[in-house]
Formats: sequence, structure tokens, C-alpha cells
Amino acid sequence: MARKLIIDGQEIEADDNITLLQACEQAGAEVPRFCYHERLSVAGNCRMCLVEWVGAPKLQASCSLQVKDIFPNKDGTPARINTNSPIVKKGREGVMEFLLINHPLDCPICDQGGECDLQDEAMGYGRAAFDRFRENKRAVDNKYMGPLIKTVMTRCIQCTRCVRFATEVAGVPELGATGRGEDVEITTYLEKAFASELSGNVVDLCPVGALTSRPYAFNARPWELRKTESIDVMDAQGCNIRVDTRGREVMRVLPRTNDDVNEEWISDKTRHARDGLLRQRLDKPYVKKGGKFVAVSWPEAFAAIAARVAATTPEKMAAIAGDLCAAEEIKALKDLMTALGVANIDCRQDGAKLAAAPRAGYLFNSTIPGIDAADAILLIGTNPRWEAPVLNARIRKAWLNGNPRIANVGVAHDLTYPVEQLGERADVLEAIASGSHPFAQVLKDAKRPMLILGPGAIARADGAAVLKLAAKIAAETGMIGPAGTAEEGGWNGFNVLSTAASRVAALDLGFVPDAGGRDVAGILDGASKGEIEFVYLLGADEIDTKKLGSAFVIYQGTHGDAGAHRADVILPGAAYTEKSGLYANFEGRVQLAERAAFPPGEAKEDWAILRALSEVLGKRLPYDNVDAVRHAIVAAAPHFATRDAAPRHPGADPAIWNAVGTEGAVGAAPLASPITDFYLTNPIARASETMAECSRLFVSGAAKLAAE
Repeated sequence: MARKLIIDGQEIEADDNITLLQACEQAGAEVPRFCYHERLSVAGNCRMCLVEWVGAPKLQASCSLQVKDIFPNKDGTPARINTNSPIVKKGREGVMEFLLINHPLDCPICDQGGECDLQDEAMGYGRAAFDRFRENKRAVDNKYMGPLIKTVMTRCIQCTRCVRFATEVAGVPELGATGRGEDVEITTYLEKAFASELSGNVVDLCPVGALTSRPYAFNARPWELRKTESIDVMDAQGCNIRVDTRGREVMRVLPRTNDDVNEEWISDKTRHARDGLLRQRLDKPYVKKGGKFVAVSWPEAFAAIAARVAATTPEKMAAIAGDLCAAEEIKALKDLMTALGVANIDCRQDGAKLAAAPRAGYLFNSTIPGIDAADAILLIGTNPRWEAPVLNARIRKAWLNGNPRIANVGVAHDLTYPVEQLGERADVLEAIASGSHPFAQVLKDAKRPMLILGPGAIARADGAAVLKLAAKIAAETGMIGPAGTAEEGGWNGFNVLSTAASRVAALDLGFVPDAGGRDVAGILDGASKGEIEFVYLLGADEIDTKKLGSAFVIYQGTHGDAGAHRADVILPGAAYTEKSGLYANFEGRVQLAERAAFPPGEAKEDWAILRALSEVLGKRLPYDNVDAVRHAIVAAAPHFATRDAAPRHPGADPAIWNAVGTEGAVGAAPLASPITDFYLTNPIARASETMAECSRLFVSGAAKLAAE
């Protein structure tokens, strides 16, 4: 229901359920605020958003007043609201005066300088001189919130945004306010680190300099930085980010708002692993001679590879693509291997039993916004809090707003919302698929049921059988409805949660074994037996390199990680911030990451390395620039021509869903997530000192405390 209001002389119709502040913004008015935030509950405690309701005895806090509370005038005309009248300006100036009574004069040394809401509003509502209060300023002890958040609590204005975020979004109620009146302090209840994978977001939320980034402290000012829009690769959600650089160095990573993907949150790994982009980098080609790496020129490195290729047959060659690869280098490596006649290629480092077709069999078909509509969710072999923290916050949001039934099959985890534990083994899925388990009826009765299948279910020997069971559950319980997106009235509750940023694009481009080819397990087994003599690792570090045996290994990547230590030839590539690349997130949404900096030393963009190598090998790839590579990608997978949109799912076509997974027996081992340390999942994170400290504090330290 809508209600008419006259805001600053302009008549509008506003929905009854929105706040007066939102209605004022719809009318084009700019209303200052400190405590109010669109994604948090209303606190109404800063009073900066005062407006005048003509006829009311006093100014109104527009954030805590809903439109339905604004009744018409006695003559039936719409209520009049003024946001810029003299009395409003005077009221806001009074609020600002109170806020600045105790605020320290820290602006020259405050990391929030230049991006501070309090600074901005003081320019409009501050006074030149404050001489009515001569008391000593109040000082507050700084609080310890861990290795990521620096606190200067004397600056705090008690807006409670951080408290509400911790409780409502992160689901870790460790922050709160103690004391009353002028003794109020924001603190961690137990004086310990803020233990959440999303903790860094409170720095973005803080409207003053009370909470700032500890790793970024005193490093740069915002006007010194070049800002580039990009995509996160620390997991497969494809969170939208902004990369701020000074010269070649990435100074910080911040979230960009995208309501369909990450709203405005990012994980701590996304935000703070950036120092790993500087450390342990590969900056020149190397060839192993006499058991030691020797720096060589690019032609020498290519010549060493060409000599080995010439001495090896295609059936003894293999290639593995890593988790951080963009679509461009995946396409280039696939085309090169195809030209060489190599069938042993794979992108599934973790051994996930996902096939390259049908596409719906490896996507998160419900889409991320679809979680908001779900009324029953079945988690299978997943720990979304570590595999996709921002997605886990979205599930928590759905639980808070709609209270769906959420159940788990697999090892139990603290996911920040209530979960019914159905069992740890895959035989529970057999019971649900047959309809004999009580939760099967819950799924059938739900209007929007969904399941989320994690790597703990499909990255195991019986993964294909578990995948088939999940597809049966989806088909038998009505999860797969009409074709189309949720906005179009369609629904598909079958979801695979990939953890590798490159996985969906690689499957789209067919980077899986050709007929008679070997997968990752087969490649490693063959290499250990001497049947595979040549292995090309494209950023592949999450495999057991000990099983490569005596094979000749080429490692093309960014860091001196596991793959580089085992390599015979090292080709230095570009990190995700150093190249322009296409990534498809676990929904199948194609997004573009722009280049924010240049790779170090002699390192090159990965597709360009493969293009140059192809010429030396006599198999010249048919593209000379990145646009030509993308044309080839679109020719192979036409949906790459559409950016920033989730794909339409195909509906309940039996021919599609019968092809998902393989019939077989399931094992008795628990469905356990393969991620044992959230902070150290890829070469960039493992090179980061900040992530190492987080791992020590939150993972190793937590395990030690639990053991004690």
C-alpha cells in the first residue's frame, strides 16, 4: 500500500513499509546518517537524520519512522516533510556539536581521512568554533579485535553498526555495548579477536575512524590510489571487488555493491590476502639444471619445453588447470593440447566427479538471490562458512527473514544458523531419495526447496554416485520446476557449490579428459608409474606433487608454491589483479576482472605465454590479442557473450537430469569438506603473512584450545 507525502514541496507516493528516510531519498533529498544502514536493523541512535514533519511538536528521526506512521493532515492533504529547512539544519548542527564534543582531533593521522562520514557531514553541519563545552575530552581504551581490525575507540560515536553487523549478518554475536550514558563503550565481550570470516566488513561500515584495517594502517591515502573494478577469485562466488593500487602494489581490496552476487560484503581472505601478491612471486623463467633452478630467457625456456615435447608422444603427455585460472588461459591451453593430440587434460584438481555436460549438473541453479526465496534447504557435504562465506551470510539472511528448514548431511559445522543434522554418511541421501526419510516430505511440501552439494560430497571416489542421488532427490521432491530464472517464475533447487574460481569456465570450455583420456587421479597415477612423462601445470598447486614421479613438469603460475617446487621448467604468469580475464562463478554468471597492476619482472599474461609457446612448438594458436581469444571462447561457449547475468535453467527435462551423475554404490566415509584451513586455500593466501597470522589464531589456535 502506498501513501502520498509532500517532501520538500514535491508530492510522491511511497510504500507504507519503507522508512521516512528512504522516502525522502526517493524524492531526491539527501539525508545525512551515521547509524542507519540499508542492510542492518534500525537503531535510531545517532539522530543525524532529523527531518521536519510540519505540524509535529519536534523534529523526527527519519530512519526509525515508517511511512505508514505519517498520517495525513486534518484536512486530508498529504503530510508535509522538510529535509532542508532552517530548523532542520539547526537540529543537525546541534547533533553534530554533541558528536564532536569528545571526538579527538585525529584527522591528519586517521586512516579514515578522506573517506570519513563524520568529516563529510561536519563540513555541512559543523560550526567554526565550539566554545560552549570546556570539559576535558573523554578517552576510551582501545579494544583488541584480532589481526585484521585496528581500534581507536576514542573516535567511536556509538552508532552500533559493527554490533548489528556481527549479530545479524556475520552471525557471531561477539560485539556489544557496555555501560550507560557517557560511559558507553563498544567492545568484544570476552576481549578476544572477532572470530568471523567476514569481520573486515565492519571497517567499511564504521562511519568514523574507530575501526580501521590493521594491515593497511598508515600505508596510503585514498587520493593516492588508482581504483579498478574487478572480481574476486578466492572462492567461486565471484564477489565484486575494487582493487586499489599505488604503482604496481595492490594496497587494498574493497567490496563493490552487487545485490545479485555479494550485496556489499566480501570475506576476510578476499580483503586481506593482498600482501600475498607481493611475496614469493615468480618474476622470470627458470629451468632446472643439475637439480637447481637457473634463470633463463623466455626463448631458452620454450626451447627446453619444445625439446621434451618432441621426445614425447601425445598419449604420455597431460595438462592440469588450477583453481585461479581465467577463461582465456584455459581456452589457450586446451587449444594447444588439442593441437598436440593430448587427451589427458583436467581442471578438477580436487577430483570432483563433475562432467562437462549437462551444464545444469555443475551449476548453482537457484542463483544466489534465489536463496532468499527458499523455504527448505538441504546441505550435502559442504561447509559454506569456509567454502563461500558471503553465500553463507545469504543463507543466514534467508533464515532470519523467512525461517526456512535447513538440514545437513555430512560433518556438522557451526554455520551461524540452526541446522538439523540428519547424519554424516551418504546412505542418508538414499533414504531421502526413496522417500523413506522424514526430511523427504519436508522437501516435497516446500514451495521452493533446494539442495546445496559441496565438494565434500563430489570430490571423492563415489562422488558420481552421490551426484546421482542428489539429482534423484531434486527430481523426486519437486525441486526442479519450470524453466527460466526465479524472476520469470522458474525454479531449480539443484545446486553445486564449487570452490574453485576457474571451475565453471573450465567445464564450460570442456577442459576435461577427451575420449580415452585420464583425469587428475589418472594423470598422477600414470606419472608415478612412468606412463605419463610430460605434465603441464597451469597454476595447479592443490595436487599431490609427490605422485608426479619422474615426469617432466612445466609449471606456469605466479608463486613459488607446490607446483613450482616440483617443476623442471617455470614460466612466470600474472595474478588475477595483473590481467584482464573472464571468470564464471558457480551460478554460471560470466564476469570480467580488469587489470589493476602489471605483473612483476618478466612475468606475462598467461594466455600470451601459451600463444608464444605454441609458435615454438609448431602449433600456432589462431589469436594474437585478448579480443581474439574471447571471440574463440564465445565460439566454443556462446553464453560467454552475456556478462553479469545468471543463466536461465532448462527446467525439468528428464533427458538432462538423467545424465547427471552415475549410478553406483556410495561409501561409508563421512561427507566432510576438504577445506581444513579457510585462510590457506591457494598460493596467494599461503604467501600472505596476514593470512598466516589468521590461520594461527583462528584455526590452529582454535584447534589447540579445543584439544585442551
